[in-house]
Amino acid sequence: MQKYTVNQYFVSNILNWVQAKEIAIPELQRPFVWDAKKVGELIDSLYQGYPIGYIIASKNPDLRLKDGTISTGKKVLIDGQQRIAALRAAILGENIVNKDYKEERIYIAFNPITEEFTTRTPVIERDKVWIGDISKLMSKEAGLFEDVTSYCEKNPEVDRKLIEKNIEKLLSIKSKQVGFIELDPMLDGDAITTIFVRINSSGVPLSQADFVMAKIASYDTEDNFGVNLRKCIDYFCHLSREPQFYKHISENDVEFKNTVYLSKIAWLKDENDDLYVPDYSDVLRVSFAKQFERGKMADLVGLLSGRNFETRSFEQAIMDESFQKLRDSVLDFVNETNFKRFVMIIKSCGFTSNDLINSQNVLNFAYILFLKLREKEINSSVIEKCVQRWLVMSMLTGRYSGSPESQFDSDIKQVSKDDAEKILNSIEEADLSDAYWDARLVQELDKATINSPFLNLFFAAQIKASDEGFLSTDITVGNLISHRGDIHHLFPKEYLKMNGLERGDYNQIANFVYAQSEINIKIGKKAPKEYMGEMRKQCQGGKLKYGGITDEKILAENLKQHCIPKGFFEMEFDDYTDFLKERRKLMAKKIKEYYRGL
Repeated sequence: MQKYTVNQYFVSNILNWVQAKEIAIPELQRPFVWDAKKVGELIDSLYQGYPIGYIIASKNPDLRLKDGTISTGKKVLIDGQQRIAALRAAILGENIVNKDYKEERIYIAFNPITEEFTTRTPVIERDKVWIGDISKLMSKEAGLFEDVTSYCEKNPEVDRKLIEKNIEKLLSIKSKQVGFIELDPMLDGDAITTIFVRINSSGVPLSQADFVMAKIASYDTEDNFGVNLRKCIDYFCHLSREPQFYKHISENDVEFKNTVYLSKIAWLKDENDDLYVPDYSDVLRVSFAKQFERGKMADLVGLLSGRNFETRSFEQAIMDESFQKLRDSVLDFVNETNFKRFVMIIKSCGFTSNDLINSQNVLNFAYILFLKLREKEINSSVIEKCVQRWLVMSMLTGRYSGSPESQFDSDIKQVSKDDAEKILNSIEEADLSDAYWDARLVQELDKATINSPFLNLFFAAQIKASDEGFLSTDITVGNLISHRGDIHHLFPKEYLKMNGLERGDYNQIANFVYAQSEINIKIGKKAPKEYMGEMRKQCQGGKLKYGGITDEKILAENLKQHCIPKGFFEMEFDDYTDFLKERRKLMAKKIKEYYRGL
């Protein structure tokens, strides 16, 4: 039996539904990922009478109204978010919030002579043959005589009838029909999720987190529970990137301002830390896993639909309870004390910059663990140790790089039932044996990349140990990373290139070190034997050339901090391969000592 209906609706009808909140889709605070060119192409397709694809929605399970009666729920958007946002921007002239959470206008210009659409630029704006913003025309229901007359006065050589015809054709976009597929409201959560995944297998996908956000927005109660919870999540993510956006919220969203939520996230207006900058999917994933002790977002879709996993039925009581539990967990996530304490724990083990953390899921599960242990009222020092070790263990083993949802699901269930330290010890015995430290980790360091989690772990170990920059006396590795210092090649890149080596050879992990720019520049193309010979003279009373080290013991300690092999003072091109082999072993040893010292 067909599990959906297909209808054709005018563009204006769909936009009216969205504005009236009959379709539950994220509002303007959500990121818009299309570029302006793609918006113009969408409008051109409608203008030309081409199809723009189906909008697909699912009916929410029936919801209770304020008077206790039952009414069919809102339409929850499954596919079409970007197209609808593009139409709102181009036709209604509404601002969008881009993927960087910055609010902006997209202006689509129209040439009624050539019937072309393009993004408005300063050049286009000055060109009298272009109508710089079609939304000004699209907002009018009638009375275009003055606009046509004004255009023809600026362009006296044009055919007025042509201009009238093409502007009328532009306005007809609002009357163009768009296919609208509505899924059968009797479909269960599994079926909807399957359809959802299949639909979003290509293009700009609507993630399961988007689906959850739409379901949250569609949850109607007397106090607008769903709408305000969704706004709390969106605004938190926005403020974590743009603290100044608080002023916009407090001045323009009166309803939200009068809820408890704004006071819970207001602390972000004074924050500029970017170590952990979650998006809405991160907030949902962490909040869900911590509170429901599950890791698969499809389960959250089911629970918010009221699914009873045992009877496979849908119950209003389960829906209501699930929304309340999710709300409580979101408030735990955005809590100032929780969030700042977690970030402090991560920084205290050497990860002072987000650049050192390659995986957001590593941070996400570390926060889940932190919140879960806090809930269990575990001693704070034990929490700190467990969270740090779990974070670093996850990076060392790539624990959440394959199927993160399945691993999240397994890990949170274990942590909920058992002692976290005991679980960690078990993982270490299985995955971090001596063979790992002596062989696998050394192999992981045998790569040509600057974006390796293992190189970042080495730098974190240096930050934790307060190591100085290469050949520095007062500038630490942590200082250099915080202020975007240089990653220097111990065997200089140009030196190795002059000897015939290519990128994969000179950009070896074991050839990297953090150094001050001025030291890096002065070393230039010199072989280690040459510039280290000059360093030795500097320590014997010679002229300062590289940094401020003037004592051979301090120099030896600096080289040790950076795991520089013995004999580096005498090394030339022929020693490069042996140098890399030996330094990898020393780096692996330092990372091992760092981890075991957490």
